[in-house]
Amino acid sequence: MNRTFLLLCLILGISAISRGETPPAKGVKSINRLTAEAHVEFLAQDELLGREAGSPGARVAGHYIVSVLKSLGISPLGDSYYHPFVACHAERQKAGRRWQVHPDSIRQLQKEVHQRLDLNNIFGVIEGCNPDEIVIIGAHYDHLGHDVLLAGDQIYNGADDNASGVSAVLQIARAFLATGRQPERTVIFAFWDGEEKGLLGSRAFTATFPRVGDVKAYLNFDMIGRNTDESRPRHVVYFYTESHPLFEQWLREDIRDYGLRLEPEYRPWDKPVGGSDNAPFALREIPIIWYHTNGHPDYHQPGDHADKINWEKLVDITRAAFLNMWHLANDKTF
Repeated sequence: MNRTFLLLCLILGISAISRGETPPAKGVKSINRLTAEAHVEFLAQDELLGREAGSPGARVAGHYIVSVLKSLGISPLGDSYYHPFVACHAERQKAGRRWQVHPDSIRQLQKEVHQRLDLNNIFGVIEGCNPDEIVIIGAHYDHLGHDVLLAGDQIYNGADDNASGVSAVLQIARAFLATGRQPERTVIFAFWDGEEKGLLGSRAFTATFPRVGDVKAYLNFDMIGRNTDESRPRHVVYFYTESHPLFEQWLREDIRDYGLRLEPEYRPWDKPVGGSDNAPFALREIPIIWYHTNGHPDYHQPGDHADKINWEKLVDITRAAFLNMWHLANDKTF
């Protein structure tokens, strides 16, 4: 067992020796509603002014995420939790353009008048016994900011979109430690910046990460805390790469074995590009899993507040996704 990982387990008072519970059962047990509420309510508070990418509120959100990773004892990826990148856009009067993050595109834009954003992805990591293989779980932490011209509520708090997803990644990081066992594959916990402006963080990562070829799978969260149909409070959409039916089998069995209160809509997809941070990974033929609870009237509206979250569903999705990640990190047949 990796010495650093063993030390973290000891600090948390967790024994790697079985006490009648399997390692994944210990991880599931660590995931709870109070922690979900703490993360979502902090990230969706008015004082962060909607966490628009590049804004002070987004930077505070990033500092919060890093502080949680540090408090858990999760190591940074490389020398820092912060992985800065630049996004550039043509001067605003040039319609039909989008933000660019690829180094070649940025060099072209920098030859003329352009807009620039300095952003930060955030990464924590647990090194695996086999560090040559990587699995990643991620969620974007930015949202739409605020609009002083709006009548009434002017802040796009983004509790569901996507404080809910960030809370899940943070709880799953803790759950891996709670198992008391080092995973076989290295697990990266990713928090993307600039998703709302065009998947900027995940695009920048997949374009520049030198070990992208070692990534075996990516699991994505984007909006996992609301009900698209109030008569179906357990509904969740489960997208996955169609060539990996094992992903569906895992979830079906884990819902049964752990008594999770979820009613998934299984959607296999040959290349799940969609509209979230799974897309850059799918385009590189990396298998993906994506949890999503569909749209609702507060999607991209100021009414996306924490008091509307279905906490029971958010917690059980987080538990299910932890079990997915446990399989991805440890199943030698995958």
